Amino acid sequence: MKLFVISLFVLLLEIYASDSEIARARLESCPGCSLNRLQDVRKFAYEDIPNYENVEWKKISGAPPELVFLNSADEEVQRLPLSKLSRAECNELLTSRGFKQSKPKEL
Repeated sequence: MKLFVISLFVLLLEIYASDSEIARARLESCPGCSLNRLQDVRKFAYEDIPNYENVEWKKISGAPPELVFLNSADEEVQRLPLSKLSRAECNELLTSRGFKQSKPKEL
């Protein structure tokens, strides 16, 4: 009986851990609106997002810029507003969570 309970506990821990693992990210933002006032975030959206693997931009009319992290089941793990961040900080959010650029930045 103890072995069964321990096995069940371990299985539940594995399921929980896999549900919270970040598999992909999505920028949700209006393509104009507030991005026109947020030059760093605008450059991040238009110039940097296309270079990342497993990161997409979902254009939503009127939406403030937010970075949404999703697990492998496409469930939201974390949502972060970008309005007060610099371009470098936006990129750091992705790289710190293991996202890699598929195209190298040109100098």
